[in-house]
Amino acid sequence: MNETKKTMIFGGAAVLLALIALISAPSRVTPDAFLDQGEPFFQNFTDPNIATSMEVVDFDEETGQPVPFKVVFEEGRYSIPSHHDYPADGKDRLSKTAAGIISLKKDDFRSDNATDYEACGVIDPLDETATSLSGRGQRVTIKGANDVTLADVIIGNEVPEREGFRFVRMPEQKRIYAAKVDLEVTTKFSDWIDSDLLQVDKSAITEVVLKDYTINERSGQVNQRDVVVLSQQGSEWTIDRLPPGKEIDKTKTDELLKTLDELSIVGVRPKPAGLSKSLKRDGNQMQISQQDMISLQGKGYYFSRDGSLLSNEGELQLETTDGITYTLRFGEVAYGSGADVSAGASSEEVNTQVAENRYLFISAQFDENTFREPRAPANTDFLSKADSLWDATDQANKEIYDAHEAWKRNVEKGQKISNDLNDRFAPWYYVISDENFKKLRKSRADLLKDKPAS
Repeated sequence: MNETKKTMIFGGAAVLLALIALISAPSRVTPDAFLDQGEPFFQNFTDPNIATSMEVVDFDEETGQPVPFKVVFEEGRYSIPSHHDYPADGKDRLSKTAAGIISLKKDDFRSDNATDYEACGVIDPLDETATSLSGRGQRVTIKGANDVTLADVIIGNEVPEREGFRFVRMPEQKRIYAAKVDLEVTTKFSDWIDSDLLQVDKSAITEVVLKDYTINERSGQVNQRDVVVLSQQGSEWTIDRLPPGKEIDKTKTDELLKTLDELSIVGVRPKPAGLSKSLKRDGNQMQISQQDMISLQGKGYYFSRDGSLLSNEGELQLETTDGITYTLRFGEVAYGSGADVSAGASSEEVNTQVAENRYLFISAQFDENTFREPRAPANTDFLSKADSLWDATDQANKEIYDAHEAWKRNVEKGQKISNDLNDRFAPWYYVISDENFKKLRKSRADLLKDKPAS
């Protein structure tokens, strides 16, 4: 065998061995756990504006019960089913929460072991088979049209030494991820509603009347202890029947007006349908059934012998430049905490040791006497004439006509505001904090101070 032939044989053998080695060598394998790293949790959910409902379920370790909170968009409005379908001011917040869920990515794989759920805080709060009360996460479910689930995720504990990261798990999957969570999912009732309860600016308040009385609940007799009238005179506030040596305490008056301007609620209770319907007709006139009466008395509201609705903690009235008179009636203590306060949850035992809130009944009425009707023009012939053809009489009638039209617009505006407010207030008993109650429930002595020595 010549040298050339030997070289060809050895070369072919080497190529063959190299090929065999290449085929038989172990390939570099990426573990399945890392295959989806960096991917979105919900690849098909990309538009936050298609979300129509969100349910958040927390877990109360003390009671061992899940605590759901839901916001839905139905019939053209957002509402909160867990709080008697109270209107939610939720479009922006729901979209923001949905956008935060969309941005969730599977940043790091952490575990496929169910025994790690508790430590990571990703036990499903709705899992009735789990024995541990601790380690429950917050489950967030977002749905779109036709109740289609867009996202469903359990958000757990913070990841140690990784700021902004939380443990995250899909409810039907074992795998736990570490993910950057850039959202705040609030289940606080007050965060989801219009915080401006009265929708009045303190600069528009012209008078405040504080009625301090007690009621004999059996006889309906009223003991009127005092009526305090605060009136705005220019830029200053005055008080009726000012005692010698005293002056109005501007700090206390400002606090009262500021509280009215910023008054917020911590809870709601629905009024009986019949009572609510009656109140929508007129803020101060009601047709009362026995069921309505029981409901009112349970919240601290009673009727006097002359048919006036009174409250066992007195009332406050305020008047505005639009001619609206608000009446705030302070009722019974609302006991409890948490959902017992915000929604009147039907827990077996309400904590009667916690009495930090108060029922509030609000109504509104427009007083047409706020705007005195000016005289009407003798005729409106000028309306069919060109301006250049107006004589002195036409010009005078035009000025009278404009003043009368302005009066009509003010009356129509006031009536509309009153109707809108009563539509809003009529279905609800509100619950306010004891702090706000004390700021509003002032006596004459509270609003006065000694004059400085001259």
